[in-house]
Amino acid sequence: MDNSNSIKHSSVTPEEAVKEARHVTWVGFWCNAALGTAKVIAGIVGRSGALVADGIHSFSDFITDVIVLVMVGIARRRPNARYQYGHGKYETFATMLIAVALIIVGIGIFIDGIKHVILALQGEALARPGWIALIICFASIVIKEWLFRYTRRVGVRIQSGAVIANAWHHRSDAFSSVATLVGVAGAMFLGENGRILDPIAAMVVAIFIIIVGIKMAIPAINELLEVSLPEKMEDQIRHIIAESEGVRTYHHLRTRRNGSKIIIEVHLKVDPDITVEQGHSIATEVENKLKNDFGNESAIITTHIEPYRGEELLRDGSCGA
Repeated sequence: MDNSNSIKHSSVTPEEAVKEARHVTWVGFWCNAALGTAKVIAGIVGRSGALVADGIHSFSDFITDVIVLVMVGIARRRPNARYQYGHGKYETFATMLIAVALIIVGIGIFIDGIKHVILALQGEALARPGWIALIICFASIVIKEWLFRYTRRVGVRIQSGAVIANAWHHRSDAFSSVATLVGVAGAMFLGENGRILDPIAAMVVAIFIIIVGIKMAIPAINELLEVSLPEKMEDQIRHIIAESEGVRTYHHLRTRRNGSKIIIEVHLKVDPDITVEQGHSIATEVENKLKNDFGNESAIITTHIEPYRGEELLRDGSCGA
């Protein structure tokens, strides 16, 4: 689901990434508009309160689509004097907002489901939905699943956490439609007793939606709190540095993520008798190797040259001091 831990890099330029992100988001935007309108109308005509609620859920996607459209463009702007590491945290913030929106929607669906279960247990009869409600539910599942796969594929290609998060929001809407489909079908074919399936299924799906939101929020929170890169990525970085010609050892390796970019800072220890120009060439070679591995547009690397004084080497090639 989340791509923040991927060690692969994107070959798409920032300008192309913004164009693709906006295109896929606009596609989702208009699909959500059509689906939300169709669900609310079909829910009213077909006497399905669950479908009306599902339509409102679809309209909630408008908010996340707008967030992505605005934030992704900002996140891909070039670094400037004020944002010297770029604007990647805007994308992280957008992902966080989407995750919070998912959690809120999930909690709302769960609470609404509890209310309907209580009413059903108290003997309140629910109206039997019409065929139009069942047809719209099925169409919604198909369309939203297609949107999920399409949006996620683009998000992975351009390495955009916000676009991938928005893809999972499409899938959460598909889950919601599955619950609605079960409830509508139960209410239509199982009589009054079967109509309780709608709120029960909605509650189950709400839990999954909340879990998806939490899983989305955790990487975003980690990035905003400047948590270091995953151990697998750091091991890869250590290996590249330790195997670089001219590097005797290294220390003070620090890593973090900034949107679609990774930031690497490290102190390189070299032969104290070489020239400044030779030391600079060694540092440049290390930076080039890291950029070749993680992507020239995806890595911000800062190196510092120090003289090697015979420090003891650790297993990973660093000196730890």
